[in-house]
Amino acid sequence: MASESTGPEPGSEPGSEPGPLCPEHREPLSWFCSSERRLVCASCSGMGGRCRGHRIRRAEEHAEELRNKIVDQCERLQLQSAGITKYVAEVLPGKNQRAVSTASAARELVIQRLSAVRSLCDSEEQRLLEQVHGEEERAHQSILTQRVHWAEALQKLDALRTSLVGMLTHLDDLQLIQKEQEIFERTEEAEGILDPQDSEKLSFNEKCTWSPLLTRLWATAVLGSLSGMEEVRIDERTVGPLLHVSDDGKTLTFNAKKSKACVDSPERFDHWPNALAATSFHTGLHTWMVNVQNSCAYKVGVASAQLPRKGSGSDCRLGHNAFSWVFSRYGQEFRFVHNGQYEPLLLLQCPVQLGILLDLQAGELLFYEPASGTVLFTYHTSFPGPLFPVFAVADQTISIVH
Repeated sequence: MASESTGPEPGSEPGSEPGPLCPEHREPLSWFCSSERRLVCASCSGMGGRCRGHRIRRAEEHAEELRNKIVDQCERLQLQSAGITKYVAEVLPGKNQRAVSTASAARELVIQRLSAVRSLCDSEEQRLLEQVHGEEERAHQSILTQRVHWAEALQKLDALRTSLVGMLTHLDDLQLIQKEQEIFERTEEAEGILDPQDSEKLSFNEKCTWSPLLTRLWATAVLGSLSGMEEVRIDERTVGPLLHVSDDGKTLTFNAKKSKACVDSPERFDHWPNALAATSFHTGLHTWMVNVQNSCAYKVGVASAQLPRKGSGSDCRLGHNAFSWVFSRYGQEFRFVHNGQYEPLLLLQCPVQLGILLDLQAGELLFYEPASGTVLFTYHTSFPGPLFPVFAVADQTISIVH
């Protein structure tokens, strides 16, 4: 191709074929201005033309270059089309076959694993039901044995009493004195029959239903699927002076400086960074989740309405009294705390979220980590009602999961 020039002499024409004319000079548009990217005439590119000094080339040279570019583009499109055709004809069928095969394997895996879970659940159900039946039989037999024993004791006591009453009624003084040794022996025999004493052997032991597997599966089903989650919100009236509660009542933030806007009230904790939920639970099953990943010092759990709220004593401190049961973290130390008694918990990693499950009917409080499906701690007792979800935070923030 010819090199670009600064422009032809006005009036010169590269060819004799007629074509479009310049609207300004009425001359053929036989040149291309690369600077303005448009066709121009010889006068436009001449000394007085608007394209003077621009990069000018013959129109047919630029057209030839465009033709070459179109040819190159067509070749690329042809190659691209061939690649797509091959992809559709060869790759996609293989992909589809692998997808079908992988899906079949995935289905089989799901079926196998759930079958194993069902089998395990069936075995655990049978084991626990047999254990319950065995415990029921044992308690029943113990009670029957006690019935027989005390029936015999009653007969013996009745016979002894009848004998002593007969002596008292029918014997004269001399005969009575002669029977003194016999009277002593019978009195001693009666004293040997002790009064009934209550025994755990006569009661059904509910611990026979406590199964780590059942607890883990149950907690996963209830908390892992977020079924039955309570709408728990923090009662702003209870929030301690070092805490700030968000507008939605879900987040507690610790502030080392006592809030001047904190108005004292009977419901408020006036020293410890504690807070109660606005809702209390009297019976049934309740679950809620707390995000704790941003805090290195917190407590979550439940407390009764009897929990004191005024003063800096341990009676107001969560876990250090008979009215609160909490999961506690301080640094890398994790504990369950109740009534001042600590139960150390060995955790491999810091929980991001904590699930709390309260079953008042079964008398069970359970702390669960949804991320790993791990039951962190369970506590059994006859909880006094009503119970409130309770929180404390002494570092950063914790939030109730929506």
